Amino acid sequence: MRNVPFRQVDVFSATPFKGNPLAVIAEADGLDDAMMQAIANWTNLSETTFLQRPSDATADYRVRIFTPHRELPFAGHPTLGSCHVWLGLGGRPKSEHVVQECGAGLVRIKRDGARLAFAAPPQRRSGEVAPDLLARIAQALGITTDAIVRAQWVDNGPGWVAVMLRSRSELLGLRFDATALQGNQPLGVVAPCDKARDGTDADFEVRGFMWSGGEDPVTGSLNASLAQWLIGAGIAPSRYVAAQGTALGRAGRVHVAKDGETIWIGGDVTTCVSGTITV
Repeated sequence: MRNVPFRQVDVFSATPFKGNPLAVIAEADGLDDAMMQAIANWTNLSETTFLQRPSDATADYRVRIFTPHRELPFAGHPTLGSCHVWLGLGGRPKSEHVVQECGAGLVRIKRDGARLAFAAPPQRRSGEVAPDLLARIAQALGITTDAIVRAQWVDNGPGWVAVMLRSRSELLGLRFDATALQGNQPLGVVAPCDKARDGTDADFEVRGFMWSGGEDPVTGSLNASLAQWLIGAGIAPSRYVAAQGTALGRAGRVHVAKDGETIWIGGDVTTCVSGTITV
């Protein structure tokens, strides 16, 4: 048994306890899959990450990302939170950007002023949503299919499918029933904000629903794939801010910026708990 650094951080909010929490365990080389899964189950957060030495010579560190039940190849808020902890523990990137190795490959991360931002990974699936799935999505959201303005597969690892509604008020009024989706299907919902009417600093409001029936406070992977869809289709400008977590009493803000062919997904990270864990 040994003591290794442990941090719990809040991602996508400059205000503690208003973003999405993440547990990060550093110096995790030597932990087997069963131990990492057990720790993630114990923390009971949406994700727990484990920092290890990279196997790719071009990467700065390797991260393993676990939910309480399974490992993920990539997730957004764990990417920013893990990088924040790695830098805070004295990590120094080998090149201009931090390069994270994970199950989805290599992910670039940069400092964007006080924030960190990751390069949106390529989508594994895009394109139209089949009518039968769209009907089940509408049923799960308690709306008619006519209320869905657009729909798109936006899967960059976790399996996201997304729909757009007409207004922020419609989105915030949703009551999600996961049983209608008949499977392990995470669902993203986005709507444009009218800043004069809605009184928000954001351009879009987002909600992310999980197959278990829960709702994610702020979701980096979803916002990354939404940005690729919305900017690519000309629905969103090349720079915008997405709000998420409002329905849960959070105040997440995701800062999106397209630079050349790269879409960067940025946010603030705040350390809330600092100590060690015995493993």
